[in-house]
Amino acid sequence: MSSQPLPEITARRERPPGKGGPLSRLKSTRVLTWLVVATAVGVAGLGMIVPLRRPEILPLSPASAIGVTVVLAAAAQLARLRLRAGPGTVSVSWGEAAFVLGFALAPPGWLPVATLLGAVGAWTIMTWLNGQRVVADLVHLAASLSLGVAAATAVTYAVTGPVAPVDSTRTQVGLIAGAFMYLVVTLGLAVLTLALHGDAPPGQIAVRALHAKLPMFVGNVLVGLLSLFALVKAPIWLLALPPSLWLLQRTYRYHLHAEEERRMWEAFARATRTLGGATELAVAAAGLRGALDVFGARRVEIEVAQRTGGPHRYAADGAPQEATAGALPGPVITRTMAVGDTEVGALSVWLAEPTLPVTRDDLAVSAYGDALAGALHDAAAHERLAELEEKVAHDAVHDTLTGLANRSALIIDGDALLHSFHRDRQVALLLLDLNDFREVNGTLGHRAGDEMLCTVAERLTDLAREHDLVARLGDDEFAVLLPTISTLTDSATPLHETPSPLPRAVRRARELVDQLGLPMEIGGVRLVTEIAVGVAVSSAGCTDLAELIRRAGIALDQAKDLHVGVAAYDSAHDATSTDHLALPAELLDALTAGDQLVLALQPEVDLLTGAPTGVEALIRWKHPRRGMLSPNAFIDIIEHGDLLAPFTRYVLDHALAAAADWTGQGIDLPVSVNVSARSLLDASLPAQVADALRRHRLGAGRLVLEITESVAVSEQEVVDEVIGALRAQGVQISVDDFGTGFSSLSFVTRVPVDELKVDRSFVTDMTDSPAAAAVVRGAVELGARLGVRVVAEGVETADQRAALLALGCTSAQGYHFSRPLPTDKIVGALHQLAQAAPPKIIPLRADGAS
Repeated sequence: MSSQPLPEITARRERPPGKGGPLSRLKSTRVLTWLVVATAVGVAGLGMIVPLRRPEILPLSPASAIGVTVVLAAAAQLARLRLRAGPGTVSVSWGEAAFVLGFALAPPGWLPVATLLGAVGAWTIMTWLNGQRVVADLVHLAASLSLGVAAATAVTYAVTGPVAPVDSTRTQVGLIAGAFMYLVVTLGLAVLTLALHGDAPPGQIAVRALHAKLPMFVGNVLVGLLSLFALVKAPIWLLALPPSLWLLQRTYRYHLHAEEERRMWEAFARATRTLGGATELAVAAAGLRGALDVFGARRVEIEVAQRTGGPHRYAADGAPQEATAGALPGPVITRTMAVGDTEVGALSVWLAEPTLPVTRDDLAVSAYGDALAGALHDAAAHERLAELEEKVAHDAVHDTLTGLANRSALIIDGDALLHSFHRDRQVALLLLDLNDFREVNGTLGHRAGDEMLCTVAERLTDLAREHDLVARLGDDEFAVLLPTISTLTDSATPLHETPSPLPRAVRRARELVDQLGLPMEIGGVRLVTEIAVGVAVSSAGCTDLAELIRRAGIALDQAKDLHVGVAAYDSAHDATSTDHLALPAELLDALTAGDQLVLALQPEVDLLTGAPTGVEALIRWKHPRRGMLSPNAFIDIIEHGDLLAPFTRYVLDHALAAAADWTGQGIDLPVSVNVSARSLLDASLPAQVADALRRHRLGAGRLVLEITESVAVSEQEVVDEVIGALRAQGVQISVDDFGTGFSSLSFVTRVPVDELKVDRSFVTDMTDSPAAAAVVRGAVELGARLGVRVVAEGVETADQRAALLALGCTSAQGYHFSRPLPTDKIVGALHQLAQAAPPKIIPLRADGAS
């Protein structure tokens, strides 16, 4: 083990409720000591004054009799046996036998002072031989014994009086009663002292002491009475006393040792069951607590060897060290802990006093050390495994050289970030590349190249703003995702125009080029790094991170080809940008194919009960080449092209077919279909709607047309006439994405509507944004004043549901209740929602008729 000073982590046992700390216990113990000593001295002095007399059984002078009594008291203590009570010890001695003989030999009033002198002499010899110099403890013990004898003398003298013969039954009863009083007083003071000292709970000390003392108490009283009988009747029998005492002493010792061993191994079993732990600290703490309990130790230290650096040391005290001014009385046993040939550390246990043969304590400490070594070894292996798993998890999403996020992490975290934004929010990706980096590697070596990459990574991290994502994609390529583009207006942008996000992203890229291009010292050479940046800007709802990286890569190639620092993505240079030219024709094919444009149906529910109140029909495109596309990928082409009318008829026809299906299965719910505001310019729309309802045998009230104001319309008179005709038929009108369109508020004040649908962006932000909550509250209050339904879109959490209920909103849709479902699963989902709701919330017709 290292000989250097070790850092120590000290763990003290929790004190029982109501107990004070070490200092308060120390003060209480000192107060008790002075009280006991003062009382003992007073009682001893009083006893010398009070003229108590007894019939003498031996022709001894008072001084000789007192001297014999002092010797008896000392001999009784020298032959003591000890048992552990926590970090302290309780002594059991021949005190009762010494009292019985002393009461018969000496003047009773002198017994307390004789016992005090004998005990002081005996304990002085024992503490000197043990190398201890604890004067306060010695005086306290002697005074306690003196008080016990004083109480015993008082009880016995009260029974016998001054004239009862020594061999009378009255005297024998008095001596037994006195011996019992001696037991009660001395044991009570010992329990009180150890409890105040914090060694163990009083009940535990008392039980253990009585269990050990009672057999010896009975033997002591019998020895005393038999010895007294031999003195009076037949002194020759005293010759048999020494071997008898020796046998009794051996019997007592065996009894105490057996009890101590049984207690220790039971505690050993309890302690080893708690040694398991996931960390070194947890195992060490359990090991310290267990060792204090098993060995009743005054102090335990665990030294744990480390793979690197110095060992760790953990320590716990079983009793306040202040009581001994920092000393650690009692022997110390230190054992090396190892598992096989691997050294784990060392265990040191300071025992209060040796109450068992040293070999047995050594054996117990060694066995405990082996169990603790195994637990520490397992904890170390567990910690190493956890560190390895943490490293693997970290390396999976971080670049090992620079510590930045890698490509996978950027895509995962970036996509999650984009999905959390409103679909119209503009984001930008900057793709950076170090020009002529291979020349640095080839000239200065790969170590210099790594140093340059780390320097660039540090500068990028320092230049990143809040919420920016910085990543290294590989080799000398870095990326920065800008989720928030500065709103500063470009000086070239007229004040009456909305500034484009692209110039702002380009300006940010140029700032990075300037800062990263500052000189740096690499491998002892001062270098200037040239950076090329590709910039791609898009709406959060129209792309994903992989596509942004692809577009930024195209812009980066353009920047390198043109030898400029920054270039923005231009679809004219994108070989795949011809997709937008082919989409109209592919959409026309999809309309005729019949299996590419599919419905996704999402229930609208009652916020309070969860019962379904309607179903919204959403459209998805199963593109044969590009996979499943959301409306964001093709809705603009429909809005601004010639496919709006056939597309609207297609969606309306399939939505009403789905509604007719669930109606035939006994579910009376309307279906909502999104209709562009531009569709309302078609005067034939009411006739088309009426024809579709007739073909599917549905009433007009079963259809809700959601008007999406994604484009501005100028012919308001035509729109009002079309909406009026639809309402005259009984078709319900809903304003979709309320609060985000061009003129939602003016629309609802001009045209009677049946429903307002609050945009998901406000619902998502309402629990954190007072402004968003105010918009939702305003929509709910407006709906109440207009007498129309208010439906909250995009409810995804229970907190959002509770907040909407608190605002008075009654209907909602979102992933919290159900995700959009295909037509073959919607009926089962509606039945489940209806069955989970209170009765009669949804009228399910038993006959299935309209």
